[in-house]
Parts: sequence; C-alpha cells; structure tokens
Amino acid sequence: MVSKLDGPRLIPKGRAPRQLVVFLHGYGADGNDLIGIAQQWQGLLPDAVFVSPHAPEPCAQAPVGRQWFGLNLRSEEELWRGVNQAAPVLNAFLDAELARHGLGAERLALVGFSQGTMLALHVGLRRGLAALVGYSGLLVGAAHLRELPKGKGATPILLLHGDQDDLIPAEALFVSIEELAKAAIPCQWHLSVGIGHGIDGGGLMHGGLFLAQAFGMKPKLGSAA
Repeated sequence: MVSKLDGPRLIPKGRAPRQLVVFLHGYGADGNDLIGIAQQWQGLLPDAVFVSPHAPEPCAQAPVGRQWFGLNLRSEEELWRGVNQAAPVLNAFLDAELARHGLGAERLALVGFSQGTMLALHVGLRRGLAALVGYSGLLVGAAHLRELPKGKGATPILLLHGDQDDLIPAEALFVSIEELAKAAIPCQWHLSVGIGHGIDGGGLMHGGLFLAQAFGMKPKLGSAA
C-alpha cells in the first residue's frame, strides 16, 4: 500500500477555502469517478475545496481501478479488517489536507460511495467532522460502536441508497440506521426510488443541501447546479 494519497481537486473561484469536502470512491473506480459531483455542488458550497483521492491499492478485479481494501469473501470480519487497514492512510491524508488549507476539523466533510461509504463511516465516527454523507454503502463493525472515543459520534450523518440496488441491497441502509440508533448516533436517510447501485439527481441535491446546512450556510435551491 502506498503511504500518500492524491487525486483530482476543485478549488474555490477567487477565494481562500473555508471548507474541505473529501470524496471516497467505490471499489474498482478512482478519484475521477466522484469529482464531477463537486462541479454540481460548487454553487451550494462556493468556499469549499473538493478533493477526490485515488484509493491506495490497485483493484484486483478491475485492473484500471483502485480499492481502499481487498474484497474476496465480503464477510463482516473481512470488511472490519479492511476499514482498519485503510483508515491510517486516509487519516494522514485528511490531516495533511486540513493543514494545507489552514482548516480545523469542524470544516471537514466526508462523502463516500459504496466501499468509500464504509470507510467514511469508520473514519468519520472516530474523528471530528462537520458532516458525513454516504451513498450506497453500509456500516462496518456495528459491534464496535461502543468503543468510540467519548464525544465522538455526534457528526451529522446522511445515508442515501437506491431501492433497486442489487450490489449492496437497500436493507443495508436500514440496518446501518438501526445500529447507529442503538449507539445513540442520529442519522438522516433518503431512499431513492427506482435507483440501483448509483446516485440520482435527487440524491445529489439532498447531499449538497445537507453539507451546506452542516457548514452553517443557507443555500438557495436553485444554486445546486
């Protein structure tokens, strides 16, 4: 595994960044897969710098793609090992990006898709964040939520899923919500009707507005495009 991450980024136009939004792509993709969302959210978050790092490992099942960790059995134990393996590299990247832009933890948001959501939840619940948005993923290691450092777990969370997802079924959304609730961690959610393993326009709108509100902004609905 490489020790340093990098990927495409979009910076504010003519102003210093006041927020940092980091995208974590899915298994077999790379940072280019999600950076386009930044262009759609820039109207809602004009002061944000968006970064979409490439995952640290080449993907075994997609030669031109990347992975945050390997997936073979897709068992709970394998997923738990995976998020713990990937977390240190991601945390180092987040710390470096915050320092680079002179921002505090309260100015950081994570946005994940699929495997990226698994990692975003794992890391985000264990460090200070402004917000966390997860698309088409699931919570890994629910039994370990009681081990969270005191004061963590208060990050605003929005989970979104397609009701026709045949890769990670929508049931995963409701299981994740239930497990977070058991740990007294509030979570908002949205189910996209007729959507498979992907993100629709409504899901993008919900995610962008959620981040803007978490950063203390008062967005106008027409500013998302």
